[in-house]
Amino acid sequence: MNILRKKDEILAALGNIRAMERLHVDTYTEEKIKNISGSKVAESKQGQFWVIFQELNGFLFMNSTILTHIDLKTMRGTKITILTKEYEIEIDSDEKEIESDFSNVSNTWITKVSFVLEPKEREIIEKRSFEEIEYHLKKEKLRFLMKK
Repeated sequence: MNILRKKDEILAALGNIRAMERLHVDTYTEEKIKNISGSKVAESKQGQFWVIFQELNGFLFMNSTILTHIDLKTMRGTKITILTKEYEIEIDSDEKEIESDFSNVSNTWITKVSFVLEPKEREIIEKRSFEEIEYHLKKEKLRFLMKK
């Protein structure tokens, strides 16, 4: 057994919170990562972009799930840019507060973000007639290439 793990076990038994966190296996978040609803439309080395569409009160929503190794937490909202051969489409997130959940099992962050779409934008995503999706967050930009 690893000596540092043994040390953490002793510290956790004595009530050290940080040692308990290091030893904790997050099966709940890992289960959410393994059972994502929808379909994977784009991916890259930075992560994966999953979507499922939903219609509520005449509005069309795209509920996206992003798997990445980066915490995508923000209080200002986000936007995505869908890049096609002819043009770019920018779509702002439906909510401002976005929070990621971390799984220490797979060392992955899972982030759920909802966007309001037009039918044309849904068609572009469903038919995968785009080249890339850019996810903008604060000063960072994650790029996901269309999955064939």
